[in-house]
Amino acid sequence: MNALHSTIRHSAVFDHPEMDDHENVVFVRDRDTGLSAIIAVHDTTLGPALGGCRVWPYGNPFDALTDALRLSRGMTYKNALAGLDLGGGKAVIIADPRKDKTAGMMEAFGRHVDRLSGTYITAEDVGVSPQDMEAVARQTKHVRGTSATGLGDPSPYTALGVFEGIRASVRHVFGTDNLEGRTVSVQGLGHVGFDVACRLHEAGAGLIVSDIHAPAVLRAVEAFGAATADPAQAHMVEADIFVPCALGAGLNATTVPQIQARIVAGAANNQLQTPGDGVALKKRGILYAPDYAINAGGVISIALATPGGDDALVREKTIAIGDTLAAIFERASAEETTPEAIADAMAEERLAQSAKD
Repeated sequence: MNALHSTIRHSAVFDHPEMDDHENVVFVRDRDTGLSAIIAVHDTTLGPALGGCRVWPYGNPFDALTDALRLSRGMTYKNALAGLDLGGGKAVIIADPRKDKTAGMMEAFGRHVDRLSGTYITAEDVGVSPQDMEAVARQTKHVRGTSATGLGDPSPYTALGVFEGIRASVRHVFGTDNLEGRTVSVQGLGHVGFDVACRLHEAGAGLIVSDIHAPAVLRAVEAFGAATADPAQAHMVEADIFVPCALGAGLNATTVPQIQARIVAGAANNQLQTPGDGVALKKRGILYAPDYAINAGGVISIALATPGGDDALVREKTIAIGDTLAAIFERASAEETTPEAIADAMAEERLAQSAKD
């Protein structure tokens, strides 16, 4: 590589708009399995960087790097706000999870995780199954969400936390957490989104569902009697609550003015494309549940799980997500700012205190 190419590549990473004093960014290739991945460690002030591995067919490496940097920073704040002694990291694998992903690819990823000597701990995320994590675990002990590390699939706990967060949001806006008769638009019906939809249905909510994967939509229609919407228009439908459970950056300058719901509370990571989009939601009178606060159930489950399957502590901490959000909403109202600004402040306060101790 000549000096010019080296300078360009260096600048592309270190001057990336999502670079936020990340401690370590690793670019991974494995020729035999076709693995191309990025592992980003954002902050280890509170402990090893814990964050899932996402498999997605990114259009180009820059988009993959953007996702890794944003998601890893989000994990730092999520773990801090959840009261966990863990830092934030994330991995992305550039591949189509339905066509390209293999056990060999996941094992190769595990070997690269192991080379980081425990500074990064991986787990399941979008495009990754519990079986994939078992393959990773064959190559490294720095993995969570497997049968050997306690509770296996973390998605039911993510869904539980999102459901409790929705109840807290409804209580803040409508004065009661009763979901009977409320209309909810659920965008994304993966492991988490479908479970959230199930809990909402059981609580008496009427559902409008959407997903890019048609069989998932059909399953929800049959299970819940749900209406359907185009995934690109799920935020536009008439509903009390919009629940984004797909990919990030869905709340942006185009979509925010189109939202009909009074509440946005869902499992997707990095929902706000820019901080200004959160301000725009507030100006429109729409309550936003900060994503890394409401979707922390999964990381709580993989952080606190112990072999043997007893999930009492995990469920207790996950259900408490509703209380955390209630405190965020009250403080945001008192300080006349956005909920995400308060969530950030609470996480940063914990990081600063830890750095002093």
